[in-house]
Amino acid sequence: MIYRAVCLFLSILAVAACSKPEENTVQIDPERLSNIVKVLASEEFGGRAPGTPGEEKTVAYLIEEFKSLGLEPGGENGSWTQTVPMVHTQINTPAPMFLSTGGERLPLAQGADIEVSTLRNLDRIEIADAPIAFVGFGVDAPERDWNDFGNIDLKSKVALFLVNDPDFAAGPGEPAAGRFGDRRMTYYGRWAYKFEEAARRGALAALVIHETEAAGYPWSVASSSPGENYALAQSGESTPLVSLQGWLHNDAAARLLKRAGLDLDKLRVEARSPEFEAFDLEGITFNADLATTVENIESRNVLAILPGSERPDEILMASSHWDAYGTGEPDAQGRTVRPGANDDALGTAGVLELARVLKAGPALDRSVLFAVWTGEESGLLGSQAYAANPLYPLEKTVANFTLDILQTAGAARDVILVGEGQSELEDDLARAARSQGRTVTPESLPENGLFYRADHFSMARQGVPVLLIMGIAGGADLVEGGREAGEKWIADYVSNCYHKTCDAWDPNWDLTGAVQDISAIRMIMSDLGSSTRWPEWKEGSEFKAIRDRSAGVRKL
Repeated sequence: MIYRAVCLFLSILAVAACSKPEENTVQIDPERLSNIVKVLASEEFGGRAPGTPGEEKTVAYLIEEFKSLGLEPGGENGSWTQTVPMVHTQINTPAPMFLSTGGERLPLAQGADIEVSTLRNLDRIEIADAPIAFVGFGVDAPERDWNDFGNIDLKSKVALFLVNDPDFAAGPGEPAAGRFGDRRMTYYGRWAYKFEEAARRGALAALVIHETEAAGYPWSVASSSPGENYALAQSGESTPLVSLQGWLHNDAAARLLKRAGLDLDKLRVEARSPEFEAFDLEGITFNADLATTVENIESRNVLAILPGSERPDEILMASSHWDAYGTGEPDAQGRTVRPGANDDALGTAGVLELARVLKAGPALDRSVLFAVWTGEESGLLGSQAYAANPLYPLEKTVANFTLDILQTAGAARDVILVGEGQSELEDDLARAARSQGRTVTPESLPENGLFYRADHFSMARQGVPVLLIMGIAGGADLVEGGREAGEKWIADYVSNCYHKTCDAWDPNWDLTGAVQDISAIRMIMSDLGSSTRWPEWKEGSEFKAIRDRSAGVRKL
């Protein structure tokens, strides 16, 4: 106990030595952060899955916290929430699936060989002898002179994709090298894009071959909720959806392709050429007869607002997601609740702390919306629902700041930037870090595509400048242990606890680094909150043109 107290004292001294907090400002409190996480990640909240009793407890808790801080309701019709209608689907067990080849059945075990789910409102999914088409990386990018599909017809077929972008593993001199983002994943590399593209082309199902490095997480994460999915409830015309979507284990994919006389490793190389064209696998079909359970639920975003004193119609947004993964199969200790302590109870605690310190500080000219989304783990559904039906005009939303997983390993000499080269908010982050005696380090794992995997992306797609703080984007340069210790923290967390039962509150967390990062966001928000500046997207960002179309709305 004495040792921990000494370590905490030394880490606080390290931060104090390199930070210059503004005078007369209330500071982010690590103890408050920890206490909030302790509540949200408790057994009582049951893993905070949408549509469960855990949601009711979570929403009620967040509303009470915002009320106690003196904020105003920011939701629909003067309430604290925005309704997010969802469809919750679950493929029942057993889930018989198999490949048929030459009269032989090759079974595919859910959770071991394959992990599939559905976003469609179907009681049963029957697929009989569906042809399988190998589509490489499945990219149709005219601006990059790249089209993997050629003239293939995917109607009533299963589309089989490689994960990530064509240039992810390309070496120097290969035709794909540098055509997309090099090691930085683009949206074409995201499995969400691949599922969407398969549906647009009429495929019955879409499977992405799992690779740990290219996907950014191991099979245990990809298969952590077998057969379960959520989607926004559709009204009127809707985006087409495949009947089945998910992952195929690398070993199962290699066996499948070998049966077709093909080598998976060689195909990966061939698919890295712009000359590659999708083709049907000869003599092999996919079969499934799956019963599904479909539940219509009404989940909720929680929204609180701190009105601006001069220009209340101009909105700054601080956000996180309240949902986690609910309950699952027992682990080795018999635990079933996946409490989501770091992902993202800690980020949510950060939003509540931002609300507290900004409310306690000098009045801001602009309003601040504090948004805690539902359904992030199900595909950014809560933030997507808000972006589609914003309660405050996105054209006059100054910026979105998202906290999603903060590092718990102590004080750091730097802050990790996700999505380098996107917006002027990066320059703001550099200034804030410099005032703390820190630097900005670009993410070390750009191939994981984290810029496209958190709730800020829903706002970016509508043109709102965004900044994401995510602790697993790269190993921080920790005061104790340096970069090596920062990388070890990520490796341990992602391999052992990410989306699992051990992502639990820990009284031994050192939240000094988390406080540093949240404090940097507070500095930026305070500055923008009392200015007339509108951060812009940088040249080359795919979101700049969207924002530019509404430039007239923001003219003074």
